[in-house]
Amino acid sequence: MYHKDKDISDFRVVGINYKKTDAALRGQFAINNDQYARILANAPERGLKAFFILSTCNRTEIYGLAADATQLMELICSEAEGDIDTFSKIAYVKNGWDAVEHIFQVSSGLDSQILGDYEILGQIKNSAKFAKENGFICPFMERLLNCVLQASKAIKTHTNLSGGTVSVSFAAVQYIKEHVTSIKDKKILLLGTGKIGRNTCKNLVDYLETTNITLVNRTEEKAQALASELGLKSAPVTEINEQIAASDIILVATNSPEPTILKSHLEGNGKKLIIDLSVPCNVEEAAQKLEGITFINVDELSKIKDQTLQARKAEVPKALAIIQGHIHEFEEWYDMRKHVPMLKEVKYKLQEISTKHIQLPASSEEKIQKVINTLAIKVRSNNTIGCNYIEAINEYIA
Repeated sequence: MYHKDKDISDFRVVGINYKKTDAALRGQFAINNDQYARILANAPERGLKAFFILSTCNRTEIYGLAADATQLMELICSEAEGDIDTFSKIAYVKNGWDAVEHIFQVSSGLDSQILGDYEILGQIKNSAKFAKENGFICPFMERLLNCVLQASKAIKTHTNLSGGTVSVSFAAVQYIKEHVTSIKDKKILLLGTGKIGRNTCKNLVDYLETTNITLVNRTEEKAQALASELGLKSAPVTEINEQIAASDIILVATNSPEPTILKSHLEGNGKKLIIDLSVPCNVEEAAQKLEGITFINVDELSKIKDQTLQARKAEVPKALAIIQGHIHEFEEWYDMRKHVPMLKEVKYKLQEISTKHIQLPASSEEKIQKVINTLAIKVRSNNTIGCNYIEAINEYIA
């Protein structure tokens, strides 16, 4: 698919995040893989050819080239459970360089619910990769994403913004340590072994020092493989009723649009701690309110405060400085790219002069390229295209 890039002012981000919405409201606009695929399939008829969607436990955002932010809102809401009126009231909209700065901050973990949560970078890469595979990442966005990834890696390497162990999956384990006694005697059930589930599982083993954990996943082979790797147990999804009933602690990291744990699973089965890392929430609301059930979601987990988090805050100025350096590099590329049509025109004119008028030898092509390189530098520095155009022709003829 061919993309004709638009001006930087047409680059926009529209989204919602944890700052002004709770997990339940964010869940109405969460986009799973099936919904994402349908959005990509229907986007061309809506006039959108370059975008990607980022949907995580604490944000749903769409980045793309569009004449109007409403186009992007309508695209998200075409598949989301929530309606566009609600979304438009709670969404933030950024365009141009504000949108560019936003994606840099999001990818570095500076805008995460838990400061420095580095898992966001992998989520951005996966979301953009899916869009690219379907032809929706144009050269402008590809260059921007490459700069964003470079900045995030530099922050990871040269600062301690992601130092220590603080993430939503770790916060879940920390909550269990602080609120549950005799952990080794407790039966733990983990539903979902995707990226977040896998990270949570490893943290359970490493920090709780228990293997009394059973894994259940929609694709049974994934649960079996992870259980074998960590010395745990797994069970097929057909046994979910029995596993929920037998467990003391349940962690939910599924990607289902509908609740995985129902009121009927819990009634009459004793006290349980349920930690839901999913957005939308995968525990039925009526189940959350049952007597004897302690229910914790991602918003509750994000309230953790410890020494690691305080140390990360001290690294924010360093991270911002790195981001500004990479934004400046992107600005230089963008400014240069705007002049490409003019540079091609000058090159064509010089070639025409060479062949039709002056009839210089073939080696003149090398001289032409040197003149074009010099012109590119001068245009970027002075932004005086007309004068530089004439100067380039004079320089070649001289």
